[in-house]
Order: sequence, then C-alpha cells, then structure tokens
Amino acid sequence: MDITLVQGDITKQHVDAIVNAANSSLMGGGGVDGAIHRNGGPEIIEECRRLRATEYGAGLPIGEAVATTAGRLPARWVIHTVGPVHSPFEDRSELLASCYRQSLRVAESLGARTVAFPAIGTGIFGWPLADGARVAIDAVRACDAAVTEARFVLFDASAYAVFEAAL
Repeated sequence: MDITLVQGDITKQHVDAIVNAANSSLMGGGGVDGAIHRNGGPEIIEECRRLRATEYGAGLPIGEAVATTAGRLPARWVIHTVGPVHSPFEDRSELLASCYRQSLRVAESLGARTVAFPAIGTGIFGWPLADGARVAIDAVRACDAAVTEARFVLFDASAYAVFEAAL
C-alpha cells in the first residue's frame, strides 16, 4: 500500500473512502467530524441515525470503524472511527492504532482501494501530533488490507511537516 501526504481539506478528496475522526455518538461534532457532516449533507447523518437505532445503540466504541454513504462528498463512503482521548497517565496508543487498522479493514470489505485519513485524535482529543503521526504511519504500514493508497490529509503545513518526518 502506498502512503501519501496531502495538505488540504479532507472533504475535497477524490478517493473511494474518507475516514471521519468521529465521536461515539456518530451525530457529528467539531473539527473533521463537523466538516464531513456539513459538506456531506443529510444523507450521512440519516445513515448514522440508523446505525444508532440498530447495532450501535450505545455509540461506536473507541478503536472500531463503520461505514456510511459519503452523501455529497466526492468519495463513495465515509468510514467513521472514534479515537481515544490522549492520557499522559495511560498508554492508549493501541486504541489509536486500531482506528487506522479497523478503518482499512472496513475499506477493504467495501472494495475501496483509496482511503483518505485525517490525523485521528490530534484535535480536541488532545493526542500530541508527533506521536499521533508515528502511531498512524506505523499502523498503516503494518496493515495488510487490500487498499492501494492510504492518504493522510493534513490541514496545515506544520501538521504536514510532522507527518512527513514520521514517514
């Protein structure tokens, strides 16, 4: 699998699947999650409501992933995953790595060949960017999913530089 880096807006990526750094409610929020829900339109939230009414009544667990339509986004699917909140007292890096692995497994099950990732957990969940980049790159490199490209879409030049150093 090729790993590429792009500075830009994840909602503008022409890929098979965009990964959403979601909250467990699947009902949208701030940051990447809010942008995906706003730009993707009501189709995404409608599918998220169905998921909450059925198999994810208690919300999507941390480290797991589930797909919905991408609505009005240029991708076919949105893969929602919930990252862990960073803790200086407990190593939660395995949960963060699971977000990337499970997202790639869901992508593979859909037949997606190209997947765009944000820097999961590095926003409001407080994960230090350099460590988040290391965990992300290592998890994607170690995953054997049948995906041809894992694209990290970084919002600004400083995040891009941190991921470039990790790569």
